[in-house]
Amino acid sequence: MARTIAKDHEAKREAILKTAAVFFAKQGFDRASMVKLADACGVSKALIYHYYPSKDALLFDILDTHLTALVEVVETTAAQPGTASERLRALVRAILIAYRDSDAEHKVQLDALSSLPEDKQTHLRALQRRLVACMSDCVREIEPERFTARPELLAPVTMSVFGMLNWFYLWYKPGGPVDRDAYADIVADLVIGGLPAVCSGAVKS
Repeated sequence: MARTIAKDHEAKREAILKTAAVFFAKQGFDRASMVKLADACGVSKALIYHYYPSKDALLFDILDTHLTALVEVVETTAAQPGTASERLRALVRAILIAYRDSDAEHKVQLDALSSLPEDKQTHLRALQRRLVACMSDCVREIEPERFTARPELLAPVTMSVFGMLNWFYLWYKPGGPVDRDAYADIVADLVIGGLPAVCSGAVKS
């Protein structure tokens, strides 16, 4: 006879994922123990292993859930109509909003993804590439002729945009002088205003 799934099964899994992301972000994935994680979650270690057979499986679900949701937001936003500048601004803003309440997941992604087995990394990096592809397309549309002439600049410009977005959590303070919307405009203005100079400048060795 098949076992039935408790009505709160998904809610418990989500609570474990969220608490584990914060715990791994603070303690470091390699140093984090499942016993202390269970204490942080307010559950038994046996319950965590009921949901996840290993610490790696838990880490993978944290990152897969986070990146899958982010890809959905980014690809949906990138598909919306508008001018090149409008689409870039919308995409930058959507990413910053998606990062809200996901600082721990984001930090764990940056710090611990490489701890997973290669096949799991491959899956997650494929999701990351989809994010990069959306941003790259939007950046290219701002200066299509210049990027056609200087295609080697598209990747570094795209990754520079992600650099501005990905490290936002390190210095951002809620209630400070710059909120997410204002910072989204700063990033977009830097990209839109700076691309002509970047694409027309000489390559530095």
